[in-house]
Amino acid sequence: MKNFRPYRFPPLSLVAGVSTATAAEAQASLAEGFHQGMERGYREGHELGLAQGRGDGLAEGRREGLRTGRDEARQEVLAQFDTLSAPIDALIAGLRQLQADYQGALRREVVDLVAKVARQVIRSELALQPVQLLALVDETLATMPPAREGVEVFLNPEERERILELAPDRAARWTLIADPRLEPGECRVRADGREADAGCRQRLAACIEQLETHLAEDGEEVRP
Repeated sequence: MKNFRPYRFPPLSLVAGVSTATAAEAQASLAEGFHQGMERGYREGHELGLAQGRGDGLAEGRREGLRTGRDEARQEVLAQFDTLSAPIDALIAGLRQLQADYQGALRREVVDLVAKVARQVIRSELALQPVQLLALVDETLATMPPAREGVEVFLNPEERERILELAPDRAARWTLIADPRLEPGECRVRADGREADAGCRQRLAACIEQLETHLAEDGEEVRP
């Protein structure tokens, strides 16, 4: 038969003391761990926030620096382009002015040539048919009030003689007066105290003026 030894429980005061000490140590350890955790969390959070803020600041500063650099580079390029393009602009303006001057001179040459040819044609036609001056007299009288008295026509002496010779019936309608101051192709009409130019010069001048206006308008249309 096995023998049993009786077990003796420790006193309650001893057990209570140990439990109280253990609980106090556990509470102190818990408080210290919480405090250390708070400090570690604050420190790590501060370091993380500082690093993140520094990184964000560097990124933003880099972006701002890139923007500023691009703007400055763009302004510098534009300034250099303006500096380089100034002589080109001046050259283009000079070429355009030269072109305009050339076109103006060409127009004047064309007008002068047309006027010269027209005068020669008129002179030749009147030399062959001086009676054509009477048609100009008719046109001029049509623009004037009806004459109650006789009409006087002033002509170059040579043309007057030829008209009287070639068309005496038509010439008899008016009084033809020789005026040595008038060039061939020129004549004046006087009726009731009114006088008008019926010659070729003023008609040719009007035609030349219209030609100059037409050429000038064409030049404006083709100008770049």
